Amino acid sequence: MRVFHAGYDEIRDPDIRRGRVNADFGQGFYTTDNEEFARRWVREKPGAAVFVNIYELDLEGLKVKSFERDGEWFRYVFSNRRSMPDELSEYDVIVGPIANDTIFNTMGIMTSGYLSDDEAVQLLTIGPLYKQVVIKSDKARAALKFVSAETLPLDVIKANKEILAADEEKYMTEFAEVMEKIQE
Repeated sequence: MRVFHAGYDEIRDPDIRRGRVNADFGQGFYTTDNEEFARRWVREKPGAAVFVNIYELDLEGLKVKSFERDGEWFRYVFSNRRSMPDELSEYDVIVGPIANDTIFNTMGIMTSGYLSDDEAVQLLTIGPLYKQVVIKSDKARAALKFVSAETLPLDVIKANKEILAADEEKYMTEFAEVMEKIQE
């Protein structure tokens, strides 16, 4: 499986313990199998080059957990975003949707008793579906092979920023529509 990681460094030897503990799928090295998404994800940083690192991941012999946008996925992301112990620590790789940017607001509304779990999942499933592939164990890290790194030109980064802004505007409209239906 070919996977991609965008950032400000060429990363030949990823550190699975460097990432945030409270990310969607807990601590690990986050990649995606969608090259286009990887290119759009990164932001311009003054004085820094932007890289898309390319890897091959051999899943054979690895314990892989795959999620869909559903209640199980939501509960796992919710737990990890609250820095709870990782309930799926026995897995080498976790694959599933990226939670949208309103997850903290949605969780806050939900924990206040305003939203049910089902309503929260409705809000979190709005917008495009992008998949993340998270390397969680040393065994999976050993199965990840660096292929190359590409430097993104500034004009590509700026064009991607415009695409993201349009996606965000569409997403906010959809979010407002779903909130209106929930309030009815």
